[in-house]
This record gives sequence, C-alpha cells and structure tokens, in this order.
Amino acid sequence: MPILHLLLVATIQGITEFLPISSSGHLILLPQLTGAADQGLAVDVAVHVGTLLAVILYFWRDVRLAAGGLPALLAGRVGEPGALLALLLVIATVPVVLAGALLELAGLTAALRSVAVIGWTTLIFGLLLWWADRTGQQVKRSEEWCLRDAVVMGLWQALALIPGTSRSGVTITAARRLGYARHDAARLSMLMSIPTILASGALLGAEVALSGDPGRLSDMVIGAAFAFAAALLALSLMMRLLRSLSFTPYVIYRVGLGLVLLWVAYG
Repeated sequence: MPILHLLLVATIQGITEFLPISSSGHLILLPQLTGAADQGLAVDVAVHVGTLLAVILYFWRDVRLAAGGLPALLAGRVGEPGALLALLLVIATVPVVLAGALLELAGLTAALRSVAVIGWTTLIFGLLLWWADRTGQQVKRSEEWCLRDAVVMGLWQALALIPGTSRSGVTITAARRLGYARHDAARLSMLMSIPTILASGALLGAEVALSGDPGRLSDMVIGAAFAFAAALLALSLMMRLLRSLSFTPYVIYRVGLGLVLLWVAYG
C-alpha cells in the first residue's frame, strides 16, 4: 500500500488508541477525506501489535506485577498483589469478550460501522466523559481497585464495541464516576487495554491466517513501528498532562469530530 497512507493509518491508530477520542472515528474519517482504500487486516494486526507493545513498555512495572502474579492466581492465592491485579484485569475483560462474540454471531459488527453511528457515539460519549469528569470525586487511587469496580468498568468497556465510543474514553468515564482521580482513572483504563488488545489482535490474526493473505511483511513492520512510536508519545503526553489538566480538551475535540462526522453522514 502507499507508504504515506500506511504512515497515516499507523500514526492515527497509535495516537487515538489510548486517548479518549475514538480511534474508529478517525479511521473512518480518513478514507472519507483522502479517498484511500481500506488498509487491510494484516496492517490492522500490525498496528495493534505496535500499540500493545507501547502500553506494555509504559506500564512495565504493573505488567510485570500482574504477569508475576499469574502463578499465584492459578494456585488460588488471590490475596497476593500481583495475583489480585491479574484477576481484576481478567474480570474486567470478560464482558467485552462476551459482548464481542455475541455481536459477531448476530452479524451486527459491520452494521455499527456507519459514519452516522460513529458520529453520534463520538459526540454523546464525549459529553458523557465531560459530565463524569466534572461530577466525579477524586478520592480513589488505582491501588484501591477492587472486584466491584473491575466489574463495573468491564461492563462499560463492552460499550466500546460500538464504534466511536472509545474504549479508553468509556472506561475513564466509568472510573471517574467511581471516584478515581484522573491520573489513576487513565492508568486503570490503560492496563485494561492490554488484555483487550491481545484478544482483538488474536482475533484479527486468526482472520488473516484464514484469509490466506498475510500481506506484505514490510507494510506490517512499518505499521507496527509507527503505531508503537505514536502510541508511546500519546500515552506519555496524556499521563503527564492529567496531573494538572482535566479531560475537557479531549471532550471539546470529540464534540468537534462528532459534528464533522455527522455532517459527512447527513450532508
């Protein structure tokens, strides 16, 4: 595929995967503005791998803690910190996996990828994030994450299967309503993204394998590298800014993007 289009897709996916501004909204808008063709499943897998590596690197201490706690979790020693974190991440991932399977079986996945749907969800869930950020308390830290909160955030995460909702945006919204401080809400949201991206990447990888068309290796490597760099930069910037800023700038951007998508859909 053209190198410029590949770099655009990888950079947009990398930046928007973790910011609460909807990656699907941007990727739908890209061909509308450029007339470019879909990048294909192979590149989708590659950019997912790139963003996954970025979040693992940025939150390496938490990832190492959860991974190290897996043996204790399997042995039933849930009280250990690593085992508890691993358990909560698994619990928070179950709703989105089940909901995704139901959508696939019902054949609704493609129907939800319309520009109109993405425009409305980008706008509505952006305003919902603003409301939760304005009204939510900041009394909890990520170390206080518990079973109830993992279930609640997991159920909200399942809503992100509707394109335009934004996985990070909706989980941050849930965390802010539960009383987590902004930085801690974003941290929990990012940790929840790891098993979710793993699951979606495995699904895309299986589809690529079944299609018999793995795509050009060079495209996949370039896509993964640029998605990794863009995601790491976006993560670092957002986590730093959240120590002094609210989510309002992202909400303003989402409202603007949602209105543009609705104009494209109905105009």
